[in-house]
Order: sequence, then C-alpha cells, then structure tokens
Amino acid sequence: MNVIYMHTHDTGRYISPYGYDVPTPNLMDFTKEGTLFRKAFSAAPTCSPSRSALLTGLPPHQNGMIGLAHRGFRMHEMDKHIVRLMNDNGIETVLCGVQHVTHPDPSEIGYNRILSDKHYGADEENAKKAAKYIREKKSGSFFLSFGMSNTHRDWPKADSDINQNYVMPPHPIPDNVASRKDYASYLTSARRMDDCVGVLLDALSESGLEDETFIFFTTDHGLAYPNMKCNLYDTGIGVSLIIKYPGNRLKGCSSDSLVSHLDIFPTICDILDIEEPDYISGKSLVPLLDGSTNEIRDEIFAEVTYHAVYEPIRCIRTSRYKLIRYFDDCSYLPANVDGSEVKDFMAQSGFFERKHDRIMLFDLNLDPVERVNLVNDPSYSKILAELSKKLEDWMRETCDPLLDGPVEKPLGAITNIRSCYSPRTQDFE
Repeated sequence: MNVIYMHTHDTGRYISPYGYDVPTPNLMDFTKEGTLFRKAFSAAPTCSPSRSALLTGLPPHQNGMIGLAHRGFRMHEMDKHIVRLMNDNGIETVLCGVQHVTHPDPSEIGYNRILSDKHYGADEENAKKAAKYIREKKSGSFFLSFGMSNTHRDWPKADSDINQNYVMPPHPIPDNVASRKDYASYLTSARRMDDCVGVLLDALSESGLEDETFIFFTTDHGLAYPNMKCNLYDTGIGVSLIIKYPGNRLKGCSSDSLVSHLDIFPTICDILDIEEPDYISGKSLVPLLDGSTNEIRDEIFAEVTYHAVYEPIRCIRTSRYKLIRYFDDCSYLPANVDGSEVKDFMAQSGFFERKHDRIMLFDLNLDPVERVNLVNDPSYSKILAELSKKLEDWMRETCDPLLDGPVEKPLGAITNIRSCYSPRTQDFE
C-alpha cells in the first residue's frame, strides 16, 4: 500500500466540498470518491505546530514544536516523525514542496528522496515533479508528502472571472469592499492549489496505482484573518480532511465524527498494517471508514503557545461544548494576525484595543459561531467544571510545561516584540 499526503496552508474548510463557493473542482471530484470529515480539527492553528502534531501523533507541546520552524523552534526528537517509521518498514519516503517542521535543511527529517523543497511560487513545478515520480514508480511502496504554498499569504491578484462584487467573505470578518477584494484573491489561490491537486490525482489514475494507494488531503488551520488563524475558535482549528483508500465503505459520504490531526498517524499505521508507536495519542480512523463505529473519541484538544509572539492558549472541544482558556493577559496581539487590508480595517475600528475573556465556554449546539460566553451562566456550571478538569488532566498527562508557568522559547528561537503590529517587522526578542 502507498500513501499520498497532500497538504496546504491557511485554508480551513473553505473549499467546495464543504459547501463554499470556492473553485476547487478537483477536490470535489476527489471527495466524491472518498470520505469527507466535517468535524476534523487541527491540534494547533499555526503552521509548524499543526504539521508536527499530524506527523508525530503528539501534541505540539509534547513533541517540542511550540512555535514556527523558520523562527528557530524545533521538535524534541526527529525520530518521532512518521517518515522514520516508514523508512524502518521498507517504504520509500519522498518529499515534494512545503514541509515546515524543520528549517533550513529538510534532509534532517529523514526522507529517502527530496524531489523539491521549494516553497512559495513553486506549487505548479512541484506538482509536475510529484506527478512524474508517481508515473515512474514501478515497484515498492511509497509515502509521498506533497506540500503546497498556496493558500498562504500573500494571495495573488484575483482571476478576471472571480468578481469581487459577488463573493461573500467568511463570517468572522466584515463584509466590505476590502474584504471582498481580499477574499477574491484567496479564491484565486485556492484554485491554484486545486489545479496542483488535479495534477497529482491524474498522475495516480494514469499510473495504475490508484487501487493500491491511501490518499488524504488536509489543511493546517483556518484562513489568515482575525479570529481565525492562531485562534482556538472553530474558525481557527477547523480543517479540511478528505480520505480515499481501497475498501473504504464510506465512499462518497461525509462523517460528522469528531476527529483530530493526531488521528492521522495511527490511521496510516492501521492501513499499512504497521505497529503504531506506543507514545502516540491519536486514534485510528479506520473504524469510521469501514463503518464499524460512528465515533472514535469524545473530545479533541488544541493549543497555541508561540506564533509571531507568545500567546499561550489551550482548549477542549466535544461534539457540543468548547472550553478555551488563555494563560496570558488577554490582549489581542496584532503580530499574531497576518497582514491584510481586512486586518487594517478591523484595527482602525479598534479590534486590537479590546481585551478578551480569560476563559470561554460555548454551547455549540445553540451557538455554533461561538459568540456567547457561558462561563458565568450557572446553568452551565457542571459543564464548565467537567471540561476544566478534563483540560487540566490532559495537560498533566501530556506534561504541558504551561502548567508550571510561562513557557520560555528555546535557545536561538526568535519572536517579535509584543508591541509589533506586523509579524514581518524585524523587531525581535
């Protein structure tokens, strides 16, 4: 059995298979042959921590990647990366494109072959290289990681057929001229990403290996907007997850089961009939895919520690409730929001001058957009106590350093000073 892992940046679930008017026809066709997970969540709504969790089966604070790789943050042990296990089991491991768990040299991860480690602006070239590899593969199993830089900012100018007058930006941001123009650029970037997905899927179909390949597509976190990326709202941690593999009984179906990126590692082990490491914390999705159960977990956890600046947050989410806990001073931090006209507009309207609550509790059945904080509602006191205990127990079980106070960044890592407006400002500490 082969594995193709396709991932892209700040997309969340904003693709057509999730019902949004986004030009991603290849992903839609792929979804019709696979299973769409509607309640899939990242373990962290920032790039490197999200990927590290998926690829190690461990939360970021446990695998060490509590910040961004290109800013000097590192995993504790690269041996826990899934490619090491694949290598040990005779599966050829191949990287093409973005990886974002180490910097600057991806060879330390341990891939047998690196077709390309080019990032921004190289998606089309990388897709052709990955497709060539697939077509020419004649024997032996492979694990191919294909990472795209689309849909990370900066997004390209909108295609001429995408009329910004008739697009609807996502709900956490205002609907105005600047937002529509910006979102039209996102739609164009999503189309570029989808084109590359199509190149790989066409190559797989032509290679004759489709019936021997486990394929999944996912994203690292939500869109690069305020209240999305680098936030633990569902708009930040909600991700796309589409899986196709031979024998999948949920072909063409969607699943409302609660799943985490942490569940990908044990799923791959299950599919490949490889014994999973005893340290990973995820649960295999195979029982969902083969129809033997409707649920594999009662809750998921997610976290932020560092992005451009330090912002320690943890959350627990069940099918109905969400508890978010901040461990800092509850300021909105501009440097942790990527630059855009949308950000500027919201900043001018006072977005970063406010404070947010230290603890937030949401009833997602009644408030799916997480607007009403119920932490002081006595009718939810039992839920608050139960989720608080579960979150603290998880932090203790996973040796979360945040329980002992502020988490220092590792030697050599850099972050912006807290007063920075932009993460691109070269004012570091």
